[in-house]
Amino acid sequence: MSPVLEVHGLTRAFGRRVVLDRLELSIAPGEFVALLGRSGSGKSTLLRVLAGLDAVPAGVARLPQRRAVVFQEPRLMPWKTVAQNVALGLRRDDAEQAARAALAEVGLAARADAWPITLSGGEAQRAALARALVRQPELLLLDEPFAALDALTRIRMHALVGDLWRAHRPAILLVTHDVREAVLLADRVLILESGQITHQTAVSAAHPRRHGDLMLAALEAGLLARLGVEQALTH
Repeated sequence: MSPVLEVHGLTRAFGRRVVLDRLELSIAPGEFVALLGRSGSGKSTLLRVLAGLDAVPAGVARLPQRRAVVFQEPRLMPWKTVAQNVALGLRRDDAEQAARAALAEVGLAARADAWPITLSGGEAQRAALARALVRQPELLLLDEPFAALDALTRIRMHALVGDLWRAHRPAILLVTHDVREAVLLADRVLILESGQITHQTAVSAAHPRRHGDLMLAALEAGLLARLGVEQALTH
């Protein structure tokens, strides 16, 4: 099948600083890809381009029309109920019904009429996921969506995202600093460095995966070494 996303020769610079340098990227339909990189490596810049928030020259990026983004902050409008937030901008006759169904799928059916301020951090992020999935995206972009959550909530969110991905099968690009999270969820893990994808690792372990799996631990160690963490810990 044709890739759902293709990027060829993407370059982005801010003044003299080149952030993305002729970057190449392709993601297949239904594939789960994680993108790792040090702070300042260009992960957020790339995601803004893929989300359509930054324009690029014609022919550089081929993106699906149906795509959605979940950011680190849930970005719920406080003056609208949770269900209204999920349905926001949804152009279909059954928008409210679809929003409530999506909330039920992420375990928030009972919070549909609540105000966002009453939600916990995990609940707010689940609402953000529902808002993205109700649009039935071909490509789902996740911008460090679990970074602000506590450890136990993060583990629950990992399981939820895995379940939702297997149920709906969008292509997913997860931008994260968490190597363990990347190998737990993704089919393929990429490292962004000096503006280019410098390494990729396939993760062949069957889904759903479990924390503590020895194969995943070995992959995690190898990726950490490539990111320079092993050297930093031994000196």
